[in-house]
Amino acid sequence: MHTEDKYSTIAAPCEGLFKDSGSRFIAYVFPVSSEAEVKPIVDALRKEHHAARHHCYAYRIVKVEDGPEGPVLDKEGFWRANDDGEPSGTAGRPILGQIDSRGLQNVLVVVVRYFGGILLGVPGLIRAYKSATADALDNAQIIEKTASRCWQIEFSYELMPAVMGDLRSQGLEVAGRDFAEGCKFEITVPLSKEKTLLEHIDNMGIRREKTV
Repeated sequence: MHTEDKYSTIAAPCEGLFKDSGSRFIAYVFPVSSEAEVKPIVDALRKEHHAARHHCYAYRIVKVEDGPEGPVLDKEGFWRANDDGEPSGTAGRPILGQIDSRGLQNVLVVVVRYFGGILLGVPGLIRAYKSATADALDNAQIIEKTASRCWQIEFSYELMPAVMGDLRSQGLEVAGRDFAEGCKFEITVPLSKEKTLLEHIDNMGIRREKTV
């Protein structure tokens, strides 16, 4: 069975804008790789746009789970839709809907609203948050990335030729090396190659530990 490890995301942060009846909806899109990255970004935008009425956001981040046949990429992953004081379902969900309609993962969208003095109603708010997000995503460069996990392996110097040969045969590179006591490598392994590599490592009696 081939493990799926490809997903679509954005290459870099970008912005979008939608205006309606005096209100401005400024959308900020960011590539993220973990939920821990979300709060600092949202907090920074709250500080930058302290006069704005709402700072609504949504994200979807892939999750990797261990299955019986090896790692599994869960594209539903981690997600959240936050209305930040807007009527329930009028902001976070429309933002998330735009992320999902384009099949994107590892993306955070924050839409900052400056209130123009005129109430837009539920349909108007949904349209505004959807349109601002769509405008930002239209400006984004969509790229394909490979989901991977990081492993640390430790082995004796005698096993160096075998280990390096195994890594080269699978097109893997060593991210970090430590030769203080024996050999210690940090390697980033695409999900589709992880099961085979770990089987080889185990057969050689090499100690391994997942780091990410």
